[in-house]
Amino acid sequence: MTLRLNEVTKRFGSFTAVDHLSIEIPEKQIFGFLGANGAGKTTTFRMILGLIDQTEGSISWNNGKIGYDQSHLIGYLPEERGLYPKLKVKEQLVYLSKLRGMSKSEALKEVDQWLERFKVPDYHNKKVEELSKGNQQKIQFISAVLHKPKLLILDEPFSGLDPVNVEMLKQAVVDLKNAGTSIVFSSHRMEHVEELCENLCILHKGKPVVRGGLKDIKRSFGKKNIHIKADFDTSFLERVAGVTKYKPLSEGCRLQVENESVASDVFEQLYGKGFVRTFDLEEPTLNDIFIEKVGASYE
Repeated sequence: MTLRLNEVTKRFGSFTAVDHLSIEIPEKQIFGFLGANGAGKTTTFRMILGLIDQTEGSISWNNGKIGYDQSHLIGYLPEERGLYPKLKVKEQLVYLSKLRGMSKSEALKEVDQWLERFKVPDYHNKKVEELSKGNQQKIQFISAVLHKPKLLILDEPFSGLDPVNVEMLKQAVVDLKNAGTSIVFSSHRMEHVEELCENLCILHKGKPVVRGGLKDIKRSFGKKNIHIKADFDTSFLERVAGVTKYKPLSEGCRLQVENESVASDVFEQLYGKGFVRTFDLEEPTLNDIFIEKVGASYE
């Protein structure tokens, strides 16, 4: 059930929110969407879900159109959370799952399992408004996955969660993928995308500026990072040809270099200057690539 977007464009009057976006999201994978606020991620999600129509282009899933009759196969966690504050957790989750075609008994069984998994088994009869924001988010996540969707769209699923709950939700996302769900998610946190996604797309003002496999994107970027821990002043390295960025640290520095041959030049320059405890050549991070392509840090 591959999801394909072909030359998808969305205009609101004279404003183009998404501009000729073509991507393919393979089955049973986690696909990452990155982009600053206003880049067009949420608009893209809404078009995929059929909540708004694209101005141009086509969207297909499993070689057909996505329509309301497939809603039982799709899960969506919107960035703006939308639970009913006065309803009890169990009532709410059962109601939403019945809309997706589940029976009450089947839904209750799934609710029990998910509440247990997320370490809130006693929340059945609590009203949503009585829960902390983090726990409300867990309930919202459960509502998106309770019916075991084949396609799951997560818009900023980890925002506002503490590190323990982030890990809990991340593991749930990985388990869903391993069970056969195709997952598309956007995140403000580069490290989450690096950890979870094989393929990704960086949107900038509605246009894809980077897309493809994470490994290929890093390889084609070319530039490398070097982390140096040393017991002497390393500021002279900033002047080595091919060093594109220099950041002093409390004991050493972090460099960005154009390629691996520059790294060997840096290594030679360090020779005989003093004790070097660490010389680490690292792949570029997604944040490095994002800054280069979009011109601003994502955080």
